[in-house]
Amino acid sequence: MTINQVNDEPVMESALEVLTMLANTDKIRIKGRGETCPNVVAVANILTENMLKGKSKIAKIIVDSDIIDNGYMISIIDIVIKKIN
Repeated sequence: MTINQVNDEPVMESALEVLTMLANTDKIRIKGRGETCPNVVAVANILTENMLKGKSKIAKIIVDSDIIDNGYMISIIDIVIKKIN
């Protein structure tokens, strides 16, 4: 399974990058931390509802948090997208 860390670049660029990676595998994990969490959700929706509608599904969503150096909590999201027939 390929893992892609989504950053703060435009969402469509991230979606195209993930789509390219997904062409070579049947499952991909996209991850985000903090302010990039909404981007991860947007990328997953673009892929499953638009680009690969009927050919992919969200297999798993993991939501977590981590305590960073300054003592604050930061959100983490991890979404697994799987190609289907």
